[in-house]
Amino acid sequence: MDNEQIKQTLLQIEESELDFTVTMTGKESTRVNGLYKPDTHEILLHNKNFKSDMQLIYTAIHEYTHHLETEAYLEETGGKLPMKGAKVHNAAFWSRFHALLQKAEEMGIYKIDLEDSPELKELTEKIRKEYIEVNGKLMQEFGKLLSQAHALCEKANIRYEDYLDRVLCLPRKSAQEITKVGHVEVDPALGFDNMKKVALLKKPEDRESASQQILSGKAPDTVTELMKKKSSGEDPKSKLEKEKNRLTKTIEALQQRLQYVEESLENL
Repeated sequence: MDNEQIKQTLLQIEESELDFTVTMTGKESTRVNGLYKPDTHEILLHNKNFKSDMQLIYTAIHEYTHHLETEAYLEETGGKLPMKGAKVHNAAFWSRFHALLQKAEEMGIYKIDLEDSPELKELTEKIRKEYIEVNGKLMQEFGKLLSQAHALCEKANIRYEDYLDRVLCLPRKSAQEITKVGHVEVDPALGFDNMKKVALLKKPEDRESASQQILSGKAPDTVTELMKKKSSGEDPKSKLEKEKNRLTKTIEALQQRLQYVEESLENL
């Protein structure tokens, strides 16, 4: 494949009104397989890193996702580029990236085929059944035990937080996530990390739908992000207005702090 063929392949997967270029650098990199330059809309692919067209296409779709996310951001902000240093590999990115991969698979452009490696297929089943699912069941039981411990702490007039911190030496956030999984009916075949994500969905029908989609092969980030959007029903304008309000409050707080620091310096 040449540069233009890669570009046309990406456009087949999803159209973009914002023009971009694709360049295979002819180089090998130990740091990254590719990168996207939002200011010039360039996709660079270090093609010496790849042993097959599938590996090349995977990275090209990854960088193209950055382009599509940049395009959406420009539309939302009236042409302002994202700030340098802003997090680009967020939940929205991974959701869109995995959706594009799935679309590319359906179109026959990309594939991940375990049939090409019987050993990998067998190992995958072993990992799923003997480790991912077993670990999910253990964490469910762990969550129920933590709930019992919490109740016993209350009965014994012991602060549960201190019990977590200095007796179990278990981080509070971890304890909260584990307990949540123990309280909500979630399929342990998902594995603990996916169980945590699904458990955050409020409606049982949403949790069931998300679980089935993940177990059928859809990427967890894509599924949970879509379910959250569905349950919130929040439009892009409302989302931006909320973000504006949060930023305004943060700026006001920082300005007050700056004034205090300046006054303190003058009095020294």
